[in-house]
Amino acid sequence: MIKKASKLFLAGILSVGFIFYGHGKASAENDDVINEKLGVPIVVYGETLTGDQKEEVRRLLKVDNPQNVDEITVTAKDLARLINGNPNSRMFSSAKITLKEKGNGLVVTIVTPENITEVTTEMYANALLTAGVENANVDVASPVKVTGHSALVGIYKAYESKGEVLDKDRMEVANEELELATELADKEGLSDEKVTELLTEIKKMIAEQNPATREEVEQIVQEQLNKMSIELSEQDRQLLIDLFDKMRSLDIDFGQVKKQLEDISKDIKGKLEKVVGDEGFWDSVANFFQKLFDSIRNLFK
Repeated sequence: MIKKASKLFLAGILSVGFIFYGHGKASAENDDVINEKLGVPIVVYGETLTGDQKEEVRRLLKVDNPQNVDEITVTAKDLARLINGNPNSRMFSSAKITLKEKGNGLVVTIVTPENITEVTTEMYANALLTAGVENANVDVASPVKVTGHSALVGIYKAYESKGEVLDKDRMEVANEELELATELADKEGLSDEKVTELLTEIKKMIAEQNPATREEVEQIVQEQLNKMSIELSEQDRQLLIDLFDKMRSLDIDFGQVKKQLEDISKDIKGKLEKVVGDEGFWDSVANFFQKLFDSIRNLFK
């Protein structure tokens, strides 16, 4: 309960003004100009949205000129087909994907941070890089509170609609990565930022060392856990090793996206400093609430 409350408090602070990854801002990109080389943006709507909710998502994603975008719907059947998900899921998360020239990198923006309760911009970026998605601006929105997991499937379907083939095994392991990231972030003592930093640093080490065996993957994972002073249960540690051993077996070349992984690391390390300033802020917050609780307790003496 305390963990949930603290995460909500932190999320509230981080959502004041902006939430971003890379150069993304907390508003979607306008679709005023048609890119004749790469094509128009694709907007993917969750199939569970009502008519009014769909209109709200259009507004949130700045679909001002519907004729300048391709609109498609992502269904629970797509969830099952693309990542072996539950075919009875309710799909609310929606996304707008604008393809960019090579070298632009991946920019993820959560337009409605108050309604995407578990998945962060960095978690999306990490998982999408695992799946093979690069050089795009991705805006995610939901008119109701959701965890945010189904937006990944919508992004995959958007690429599919453009004739781009993403590897199904990579999509599945990217979804496993996202699920594990959100599960670990619910553990006491682990923040969203800490989990994302851990996953990113492991990927960077895999890119550098190119492990050939599960034992080498386990060594990389343990080294990063030690370096970041993270203690996991043996079960969670094995899940982490299983995930990255599966990535190794798929021969995912993280060296190709190493710069973007480094950008994620920089954003994670600098996000709190940019918003908060220094640790003294947290000390003052703790002191304030301590005094408040003491005052309330004194009322009942």
